[in-house]
Amino acid sequence: MIQPAFWKGRRVLVTGHTGFKGGWLSLWLQTMGAEVIGYALPPATQPNLFEIARVGQKMESILADIRDANWLHAAFSTHQPEVVFHLAAQAEMLPAYSRPVETYSTNVMGTVNVLEAVRQNQGVRAVVVVTSDKCYENRESRHAYREGDSLGGADPYSSSKGCAELVTAAYRSSFFKPVDHAKHGTAIATARAGNAIGGGDWSANRLIPDAIRAFVDKRPLQVRHPAAIRPWQHVLEPLAGYLMLAEQLVQQGASFADAWNFGPSDENAPSVEQLLDALGSLWGDGTTWEHDRNAHPHEAQQLRLDASKAISMLHWQPRWSLGSALRMTVAWHHAHLRGEDMAAVSSLQINRYCRATSNVVMA
Repeated sequence: MIQPAFWKGRRVLVTGHTGFKGGWLSLWLQTMGAEVIGYALPPATQPNLFEIARVGQKMESILADIRDANWLHAAFSTHQPEVVFHLAAQAEMLPAYSRPVETYSTNVMGTVNVLEAVRQNQGVRAVVVVTSDKCYENRESRHAYREGDSLGGADPYSSSKGCAELVTAAYRSSFFKPVDHAKHGTAIATARAGNAIGGGDWSANRLIPDAIRAFVDKRPLQVRHPAAIRPWQHVLEPLAGYLMLAEQLVQQGASFADAWNFGPSDENAPSVEQLLDALGSLWGDGTTWEHDRNAHPHEAQQLRLDASKAISMLHWQPRWSLGSALRMTVAWHHAHLRGEDMAAVSSLQINRYCRATSNVVMA
């Protein structure tokens, strides 16, 4: 269970706060009274959650590149965060094929820069490095990957996330050894989550944003891999896990400085075709899709996560079914199309999720 009192007044740095997951995390931290500092490039899309939900209004927002070590070190030195969530990344698979150097420099060296800034600035108690479920060596089977399985990646994006995991493990064992936690006081973990969906995601080449754009334009959606299996979950599900993990890193330290999966139950890992049929039914009339049979770069067709470690040790568990996640996503975008206050809508959805977890969010 998330402890709102833990976050009240706590200095938290979120890299990637202008992105989809980082924006939702920043909003959630604000509702609990945290002092949030964001570090990221300007929003990558128009429209975007950061501007529409006024994410930056109640936080310190630094617009800079994670690859700029000097700027990053200055941000740490000035704001002295106690907790760091590292979400800044090149987060899309297909662009990684055309921009592999950017992908590796952002996802690998960006992670090095964050961990080096932590090393050079004492006072950070907990670091959660967010990677991806695609960091595993995917053998295209029904096997649900666990934290001890081999890392890998058959494409630049997946490989870069596996590299980020290795970088984090190396920094942890070299500079922040769990056995020496009483001396250095910093606990570092990685978090691997499934495909996050929710309101405010307009990224290119992602299924739900592409579908919503097509639905709004009343044109057929072109689908690359309708039979592919993915671990779908509402964005608030893994974010709850990151928050709970950070709390334990501060309070328990070394015993939680490890890798963690946050994925949905098996029934929430349907095919792309099944997901789109459910999404279309919720959206309303005029939703159609077609199989795009053109040649495309390789993408894994089977991917599942085993989150039993987080369930047993963190007492985290998925709270919203896939149906609920899709309803919340459609409701958010319908509210946006109606011109509603999306900061208020987003806060209401966070509170609704917290009620489902028996949490009380402090205003």
